[in-house]
Amino acid sequence: MWKYPIEENLFEKFSKYSKITGVIFVILGIIGIVEPAFMTLATVTFVAWLMMFAGLMAAYFTYLSNKEDIFGWLKSFVLIAIALFMIFYPMSGVGTVGLLLAIYFFMDAFAGFSLALSMRPAQGWVWWLINSIFSMLIGVLFVIGWPLTSLYLIGLLVGFSLFFDGISLLITGSIFKKMTK
Repeated sequence: MWKYPIEENLFEKFSKYSKITGVIFVILGIIGIVEPAFMTLATVTFVAWLMMFAGLMAAYFTYLSNKEDIFGWLKSFVLIAIALFMIFYPMSGVGTVGLLLAIYFFMDAFAGFSLALSMRPAQGWVWWLINSIFSMLIGVLFVIGWPLTSLYLIGLLVGFSLFFDGISLLITGSIFKKMTK
């Protein structure tokens, strides 16, 4: 990650830009926490445009590499079609993303339970168990009221994530600022 020898002003630059980015992330995080439905729709729209870009790139590379590759064209078509569907019908996209997140949290919970039980009685196994329980609860929250709960849970989770990422960037920027003095 770091190039050696490290430039003297690298920490100063990182400190400056991490503080700017941190403030932006904190503000976006607060918006997501206060208005989770808005953040959910923004997230789904962002995912849809990423899928659109991926579909266009897949089509471009299929065109360049093998114009007769039916599966390459099919992949491109499916990505673009789903992206368009999510852009024009975002509420369906919200339900889909919510279901995918529920599946992710259940898988994370089961993997965490497995890790916790395999680590037991070693030190720290309880933290994995606690993490697994929280992942399971989040997955259950998504499933209980699905698809309606997805409208709020996606935005809340993205909001909390952005908020804490912003706080981490602000703290790291302050630490690096002290290192340059």
